[in-house]
Amino acid sequence: MDQRHIIFVPGKNPKPAPDQHHALLWRTLVEGVHRAEPQVANNLSQHIENFKLIAWNYLYYHRRKDINRDLPWIDALMNQHSPSEQDIQDASSTHRKLNRFLYNVIDHLPFLLKLLPADLQSTAGELQRYFQNKNNVACEIRELLKQQLRPLLQNEDNVLLIGHSMGSIIAYDTLWELSHLEELPGKIDFLTIGSPLGMNYVQHRLMGNKYKGKKKYPSNIRNWVNIYSEGDVTALDRIFPDDFSEMSKLEIVKSIEDHCEGIYNFFHNEKGLNCHRSYGYLVNPAVGKVIADWWKNTAEIEVT
Repeated sequence: MDQRHIIFVPGKNPKPAPDQHHALLWRTLVEGVHRAEPQVANNLSQHIENFKLIAWNYLYYHRRKDINRDLPWIDALMNQHSPSEQDIQDASSTHRKLNRFLYNVIDHLPFLLKLLPADLQSTAGELQRYFQNKNNVACEIRELLKQQLRPLLQNEDNVLLIGHSMGSIIAYDTLWELSHLEELPGKIDFLTIGSPLGMNYVQHRLMGNKYKGKKKYPSNIRNWVNIYSEGDVTALDRIFPDDFSEMSKLEIVKSIEDHCEGIYNFFHNEKGLNCHRSYGYLVNPAVGKVIADWWKNTAEIEVT
């Protein structure tokens, strides 16, 4: 039995029904691996049962998104293999730079939140709701992920945990709780895409923040790769090795890497370019390469 598992924790907003969302994520993930290493993708595509989605969004929003809104845009994404010149210009446009500047100011001076555009205010509001754990919803969300991870950690299976956007915060906090509250053995590999974990506001509210030394951080991450797309404002501070350098010094993580230069998320919808969408990250060969390497390396571990 193949003991490799890829677990995906999505970001905020309502999502399609879990089976539909799972299929779209798998489709784009395999395509991204194919763009990086076709032979690996051919093997990976035969293992859909190894891909799990943590469908927490309905618990949070109590509604689903109509899948038909995304399908034509995903089809277009699958047929586009690189950013257009217009995509590159849009990703570095003045209004994105201004939004990034404002978001950085609000990150340190949150009382100025109303200065942000509506979509960025929404992101900040969702993070606040999660950290306040209203109606115990954050604990219930993390329990969904724990139910998947507990047996895999106990069995010391190979796990690649992918956290997109707010999903990376959920994943991080869950790993901390499994490390220090449940003290489970085993380690996983962690891939964050479009993650706000570098934000000052977020870091001051993560599980373990009040502690010092090893107890401050999850101890069950083996290797951590963070990928950021040009123009993605949500991923405000994109350099993680400095923010989490103490994890390396304490030798509780083997490596922390950033892939942040020249990576473009060229997902489009009716509103234009969206540099943050998970589908756009997953089809990118930079993300595909990380997944392909993990899939190959863990197969080698199994053989030896």
